[in-house]
Amino acid sequence: MPIKPSMNIIIAGVGGQGTLLASRILGRAFISEGFDVKVSEVHGMSQRGGSVVTYVKYGEAVHSPIVDEGGADMIIAFELLEAARYLPYLKKGGKMIVNTQKINPMPVITGQAEYPSNILKNLSDRCDVTAFDALTPAIEAGSVKAVNIVLLGKAARFMGFGGDLWSRVIAETVPPKFLEMNLKAFDLGFQT
Repeated sequence: MPIKPSMNIIIAGVGGQGTLLASRILGRAFISEGFDVKVSEVHGMSQRGGSVVTYVKYGEAVHSPIVDEGGADMIIAFELLEAARYLPYLKKGGKMIVNTQKINPMPVITGQAEYPSNILKNLSDRCDVTAFDALTPAIEAGSVKAVNIVLLGKAARFMGFGGDLWSRVIAETVPPKFLEMNLKAFDLGFQT
């Protein structure tokens, strides 16, 4: 797939899933390819498992880090409910990469609400979705915390940048003791 001259990406998840690390890896990758890059992190209630979203934009000249509704070329959703929450931000013809894992928000845990059903079907009816279980390959790579890197591997298939770039940027970003695990997680995501 050819590299796009610009792209707006949203990474949506819950606190503790590694959305911020994923955005740093994407940002570094695009900078190393000579693009202007803006990254914006919105934390919400991340300390308590709340929604966390980051925006990553690259192009010849990027003037704002924010992605407006209908402006995302790609959404990488670390959890099903977060995919549904950010669907309005995906532009027509955009791509959504979705981890099929469900993480119950506090209202579901306390019994005040039910986890919505048919999220994946609703997403598939409205946009181009690649949905898969990212938790299993993360565990195979060595940690449940590698879901973020598995999802980056899957998303990279649709971005057109070569594998050497990702390996180099991951090596520059993650601590050395976690490098092998993260490289394996990325490769498993790319191959899945």
